[in-house]
Order: sequence, then structure tokens, then C-alpha cells
Amino acid sequence: MINKMKTTNKLFALLCLCLAIFGAVSACVAKPKSTIVVFAAGSLMQPFKEIEKAFEAKYPQYDLRMEYHGSIQVMRHVTDLHEPIDIVATADQALIPMLMYATNDPATGKPYANWYASMATNKLAIAYQAKSKYADEITAENWWQILSRPDVRVGLSDPRFDAVGYRQLMVFALAQALYGNDQIFNDFLEGQFTRPINLVDLGDMLIIRIPEILETTGSAHLVMRGSSIALNALLEAGEIDYAFEYESVIKQQGFEMLNLPAELNLGDEAHEANYRRVTVKLDFRRFASVEPVFNGELIRYGLTIPESSPNPEGAARFFAFFYGEDGQKIMADNHHPLIRPIEGDHLELMPDALKGLTGD
Repeated sequence: MINKMKTTNKLFALLCLCLAIFGAVSACVAKPKSTIVVFAAGSLMQPFKEIEKAFEAKYPQYDLRMEYHGSIQVMRHVTDLHEPIDIVATADQALIPMLMYATNDPATGKPYANWYASMATNKLAIAYQAKSKYADEITAENWWQILSRPDVRVGLSDPRFDAVGYRQLMVFALAQALYGNDQIFNDFLEGQFTRPINLVDLGDMLIIRIPEILETTGSAHLVMRGSSIALNALLEAGEIDYAFEYESVIKQQGFEMLNLPAELNLGDEAHEANYRRVTVKLDFRRFASVEPVFNGELIRYGLTIPESSPNPEGAARFFAFFYGEDGQKIMADNHHPLIRPIEGDHLELMPDALKGLTGD
């Protein structure tokens, strides 16, 4: 009798244990993490990785999935490839109205976006290392001469995909007036591509025309990649000597930095009228429904939640965290402070849950 009772008790205990395990497993299965998909410009990679870690620690019910591309490529994933994306962060806020406002989601017939926040500013500069060729000679007065030397390996990001790509060409075009030399642009690019990038100088307007096929020649000393962030490893390894990059990224990576004159760095409000003299045009249709034209202007990053977001509640939670104390600190620690209070375009159309953020 006693043995029967012991056996019964053991079976009961085992049953309770099984039920507890089943309950725990069922709870995990019943409550999967909510995914938030973020597509961001490559220059945001370092701070956004830290934000991802901090956000998931605070909100373990969410799983942030980050992808980084050149800013134009980020737009293509939304407007041309129609991927389910919850947050878009671009290094050029002008791309949002140009492409997302102007393109409708085929599933709903509505524009992909109708508002954005001006996230942050930046300046363009030249990254190099102490071992780079002529590192002891390069200055803010002769950088264009150094970078045009055939024995200097210069990294360029592709202007068909990346904001640094078309902005670095704007710098060379604007440099001609600043240094009084109308051959700076051609001296740098001549013989570097199988099909040339052309500059049309109309005096008060500079137009840069980029061909559809952009390949370097066998003798080129320029090295091109799809985004500026992809050039960092080449610079660190000594495979290139110089690369155009944002000041925030150069500081994050610990490279040497040559500050460009305010007339050229696209980050000084006093010179914005001069920046607007230059325009980059693609001599082909890069997007399915919009022919983009990139205008010289003050560098402003943009952030928005696409209307096609599959998780708008999670996207709003990320947006609020990003502009909260934790997000602000991470961005500032990475030399990329946020614009506060929030500025932008049509902020009255932001989700209701976020409108309180614009008042501080």
C-alpha cells in the first residue's frame, strides 16, 4: 500500500513537472517577439548597432532587424522592391519626398510616406591614415591636387547608390570656383571611368551628369564601392590612401581627418546658397517611377515610418526610444547628435503616439 502511494505521488509530481514545462513552452510559442525592420544609411551603422542593443534590452518583446545600405539603395528597397520595412533612416532627407512621397504602394495606392523628421546634420570630410601617401603634405588648400595624383589610391562611393557618392562629386565641382581652377573636376576624373562623368558649367549653375554604366578603367587609381562605409576596411588595410566620408564616421573609426573648407563641406548654413549651385543628374531612370535629381544643399539626415510598415506600433516605439534620452545619448556619444527639438516636414501627419515628441 505504501509503495503504491509512493508510486502515485511520483507520477503526480512528474505530471506536474510536465505540465509546468508544457506551460512554459506554450507561453514562449504563444508570445513570439514582435519584429521591427529598420533600413538605414551605412554611415549610421555604428550608433544604430548600439541603439539596437539598448532598445532590445529595454523592450525584450521586440526583435530589431537592421540592414545598412547606401541611402539611394535604402529607398529602392521600399519604393521599387516593396519590402516590408518599418523604419527608414537616410543620409539625405530630400530622398524621402523625392521618392517616397512621389511613389505609391501598389497594395494600397497611397504614397509610401507623407512626413519625415530631420534627424541630424553632418559634414563631408576626407578620411586617411598616417601611412597614406603624401599624408604629411595634404592640406585644405592642396587636397584636390594630392587626390588627383596617379599614384594615390582614392576610394569613392557609387553616386548611383549612395549620398556620399553624389556629394563627393559636388565637392569637386564647387572647388573649381573656390580655388580659381576650372580643371579640378576633370583632372580628378579624367581617364578613370570607361564612360565619363561630365560637368556642365553654366556659371551660376553646375550640372554633373552620371552615365548608367559606371566602371573604372584598368589604369584607374580610383576604387569605387557601393557605399562609403564599405571603403573603411580598404582604408584601414592600406589598400586605399584617402576616401570621402562624413565627419561622424571618421571620428567613430578613428581615422585621420582633413576638414574641407566650409564652402565645400555641405554642412555650413552660411554657405547653403553656394551648395545649391550644383545638381547631380543620372542619365537614366534609376527608379521605376521617379527620375531623381540630387541638389546640392545642407546635409540633413531623415527618418520616417513608411505607410506600408507591417508593424507601425513597433516602429513608433522605436522612434520614441530613438528620440528619448537613451537614443540621444548614444547618437551624441558617436559624434552624431540629433536635432532637438524635432524638425521636419509635415510633422502633423506623424502617428498620434509620436506627436508629443515635437514639443520639447
